[in-house]
Amino acid sequence: MSAYTASKRALAALVLVWARDFARYNIRVNGIAPGFMTTPMVAMLPDSLVAELLADNEFPRRAGTGEDFAAAIDFIIRTPLLNGEVIRLDGGARPPARVKGPME
Repeated sequence: MSAYTASKRALAALVLVWARDFARYNIRVNGIAPGFMTTPMVAMLPDSLVAELLADNEFPRRAGTGEDFAAAIDFIIRTPLLNGEVIRLDGGARPPARVKGPME
């Protein structure tokens, strides 16, 4: 989790730096930090592990979809005052420190 956490936080910090750097060119910079999303990469995970990963979602208690991600992008595009922000797209969840289920 160390490398994952460090890289995710680094990108979140860079969003604000890039927003400041590109402001002179009238370019906004925002980010989306997705939580657990339904993708081909996770399709092979056991149902028990998926349930564990989604257990801490507040609402909705499901994996994100491509449509959810597209809606966030649409919101960013349509909101010109939004700049230098990272939107968490994770149903209010935070990753667990470790999982109990199989990672095979």
